Amino acid sequence: MASTNTFSDFKEATELAAWSNLQKLHDTQGVKISVKDEFAKDPKRFEKYSRTFTNYDGSKILFDFSKNLINDDVLAALIELAKEAKVTHLRDAMFAGEHINFTEDRAVYHVALRNMSKKPMKVDGKDVTPEVHSVLQHMKEFSEEVRSGKWKGYTGKKITDVVNIGIGGSDLGPVMVSAALKHYSSELEVHYVSNIDGTHIAETLAGLNPETTLFLIASKTFTTAETITNANTAKNWFLSHAGGEHSHIAKHFAALSTNEEEVAKFGIDTRNMFGFENWVGGRYSVWSAIGLSVALYVGYDNFEAFLRGAEAVDKHFKEAPIEENIPMLGGLLSVWYNNFFDAQTHLVAPFDQYLHRFPAYLQQLSMESNGKSVTRGNVFTNYSTGSILFGEPATNAQHSFFQLVHQGTKVIPADFILAAQSHNPIEHNLHQRMLASNFFAQAEALMVGKDENKVKAEGATGGLVPHKVFTGNRPTTSILTQKMTPAALGALIAYYEHVTFTEGAVWNINSFDQWGVELGKVLAKVIGKELDNSSSISSHDASTNGLINQFKQWA
Repeated sequence: MASTNTFSDFKEATELAAWSNLQKLHDTQGVKISVKDEFAKDPKRFEKYSRTFTNYDGSKILFDFSKNLINDDVLAALIELAKEAKVTHLRDAMFAGEHINFTEDRAVYHVALRNMSKKPMKVDGKDVTPEVHSVLQHMKEFSEEVRSGKWKGYTGKKITDVVNIGIGGSDLGPVMVSAALKHYSSELEVHYVSNIDGTHIAETLAGLNPETTLFLIASKTFTTAETITNANTAKNWFLSHAGGEHSHIAKHFAALSTNEEEVAKFGIDTRNMFGFENWVGGRYSVWSAIGLSVALYVGYDNFEAFLRGAEAVDKHFKEAPIEENIPMLGGLLSVWYNNFFDAQTHLVAPFDQYLHRFPAYLQQLSMESNGKSVTRGNVFTNYSTGSILFGEPATNAQHSFFQLVHQGTKVIPADFILAAQSHNPIEHNLHQRMLASNFFAQAEALMVGKDENKVKAEGATGGLVPHKVFTGNRPTTSILTQKMTPAALGALIAYYEHVTFTEGAVWNINSFDQWGVELGKVLAKVIGKELDNSSSISSHDASTNGLINQFKQWA
């Protein structure tokens, strides 16, 4: 089925000399590193461990790694780990269009989707750049027609609402980007339906006018069960208002798919079909035709700026030496905590309400990519892979789970994200200054903590003292961008994509398949047929049988 695994000669992480060296460093230095003391010893620590990325438009993003549990020895060992794990070798193979997703015999080429410089990028000897830009041109023309009002519904009215129906990567990416770039939107509203729970589609349709609604059906194969079920419900709703006239579907439905036969059978004009190749993984697909809802919402020019921001990070990731390579450094720090501090989780807390869906998006990117236990050598790992990523927007999150981050028993590395300039500088920018003060204060508090002497000096006595002690020395990475523009957002997402790549390369796993989602789907199809009647079943384990039979009685 799949081609020969050309990367099976990569060593397992624990076989690398640098891995052993890092373990020794952890045992002798790492557990003893006091970041507060390191700052006291080295006044240039911030400059030494910070990196500034310059985007294609000249804007900048500052990545401050200085509050992490590292020193020069640890950083040098992590860089050596990247070299021994051949991270750059695998990176170059990805950019060359090689089939690094060996279990599915596919290239991993989402970087080609944001190749705005139009340089040749080949897969299996074929330059994919003309095809990519043909789809982008189609997206531009379509989005401009809809946004301008030139595209009319079946009664001649302008489109006011767009509903994207997808699931997983066909939903999480566009949902997040649309929310993040809401400031750039026009009067066109965009809605997303992904859950097979009928409530999702019912509540979405309840507020819409079928005469002015455009549906985007996002499914590469046009056979994804949840998506097509929701799509058919939307079609039936539309036809019930449009007098059952199937010819009107062409004015109100478009397909983000490659299955022309199924798209036509559904009733969609195949001229309104936007394709993408099998080298585009779902969680990396927002840059492709899957991003059409974003282009409709914020305009194609802003969508292009979004692509260019990601392309600029791609260029940096491909060309910068490991010591200066911002995503590689981020990925190596993740390995340092995951494997040597037994940190099971990773917090991403955006201090930006527009980024309220960003952690959810990163959950799929990170956990679907690196939630693997078999290496490229086809053996089970003897080390931890894949962090549990979580997060919510601050400052609200400070009043929920930050207690655990500050005073809990677990090491929880955290990324804090802030834009210096607000899109909504209300009350003389008071809100932004308060937001920023929390961004800076939380990272500082996690680092410096509060010792017993200070607690007592503040008036605490007796048994209350230990409850008010903060151990500090809890690692954070602060990411400060000038403004959350489309280009900045594109750069930020690409940063996390390449962080995830770096982690997987060191762990010697295939970050680009997702077999773990298949078993549940297969069993759901079997059970789905059993739910079509009211008969009791006994074909599963006692628990599943009992639950299904009770459901049938109550449904």
